[in-house]
Amino acid sequence: MSEKLTKQDCINLLVRKHAELGGERFPKRSDFSEREVVAIKAYLGPWPRALEAAGIKSPRDDGHAEKNKQKHIRSKRLRTEAKLAKRASAKNESAVQDNKNNQEKENSP
Repeated sequence: MSEKLTKQDCINLLVRKHAELGGERFPKRSDFSEREVVAIKAYLGPWPRALEAAGIKSPRDDGHAEKNKQKHIRSKRLRTEAKLAKRASAKNESAVQDNKNNQEKENSP
């Protein structure tokens, strides 16, 4: 069996392939063997992050992570508000039903 690739080996593979392509395009998964692709993704993460780790592609805008975080927070708040409104509604319906039952008891002979 062949030698196991290291993280640095994976970075070198990507950089070397990018140089072979003349810098005209980013290396694709199809440019590598299955074993190499598995190792690259295992050490460096998803393909775009792997290209960033190798210095081939510029990193994503940091604002993207913050936007996702804010979106998640808004969504969570909306779900919580909906749950609270549902509980309040159920509580009000229960109170109305209790009042009706109490009035019926009082009015019955």
